[in-house]
Formats: sequence, C-alpha cells, structure tokens
Amino acid sequence: MANFAKIAKASDVPPGSARIFHLQGRRLALCRVDGQFFAIDDTCTHDGGDLGEGELDGYVIECPRHGARFDVRTGKVLALPAVRPVATYAVKVEGEDILVALD
Repeated sequence: MANFAKIAKASDVPPGSARIFHLQGRRLALCRVDGQFFAIDDTCTHDGGDLGEGELDGYVIECPRHGARFDVRTGKVLALPAVRPVATYAVKVEGEDILVALD
C-alpha cells in the first residue's frame, strides 16, 4: 500500500499551472489540469532543467531550457531532445490537502 504524504494545499497550485515543491528530499512539479493534480519529477531527463518552471499547456509540460515536452499524466516524452520519461507519482486530494505517494 502506498504511503501518501501532504505536499501542498489545492490553493497553492492555480488551475492550469505547475509549481515546485519538496517532499521527503525530492523536488517535484505539481501540476493542476482540469481540476486534477499530477506529480512528476521536477528534473528534465534531457539536461536537468526545472520542469515546474516550464509552460503547462493542457496535460503537456515543456522544459524551459530546450523545449523537451512530457505528458504529466504518464511522464511520457512527447518532444525531443529528451528521450527518457520523467517519473510520475500517485496523487490524491483530501479536502484542501494534496497528498503524493513516492513509493
């Protein structure tokens, strides 16, 4: 069973945006799309750019450094130069609290 830990409040992530948070020593990008929250590693697999600082367009986040794009639901690479997906994490919402499972 997954161990969920609080990462933020829903109000911390405006609709259609991504924000960077730290949880248990990891840096995550928390994205809010159509009322749902998605958590991915904040680090682009191409060159280590901060994905949470990139542009979120629907379910696609673009690395601000070289334009690699990823699906925030699956971590799948959608555009080069990245070739490896980013890790994704289970998210659940309890009231105003957003919880993420890192295991």
